Amino acid sequence: MAATSGYAIGPRRRHLEALAREVEARGLQATLTEDLMLRVVEPSSGHGILVVAMPMSRIRWSYLWAGGGQADADDPGGAAELIARALGR
Repeated sequence: MAATSGYAIGPRRRHLEALAREVEARGLQATLTEDLMLRVVEPSSGHGILVVAMPMSRIRWSYLWAGGGQADADDPGGAAELIARALGR
C-alpha cells in the first residue's frame, strides 16, 4: 500500500504512462499494474521487467528497475532506450 499512498499517486501515474508510450513506440509491450508499476515485455522473447517511478526529492523523479537500472523521469525517451537495451532490443 505504501507504493501508491499519499501525494505521489498522480505524478507516479503520469511518469509511468509517459514511459509506457515511449517503450511501446520501440515495439515493446507495456502494462500499468494496479499497484502502479509498469510491466515492460519484449514480445518475441517474452522477457520482461517491472519499472517503478520514485520521487528522489520534492521535484525530481526517477525510474528504477531490476539490475540497477535507473533513469531520470524527465526523460522517458532516454529511459525507454535503456529499458529496450536491457531487454535485448
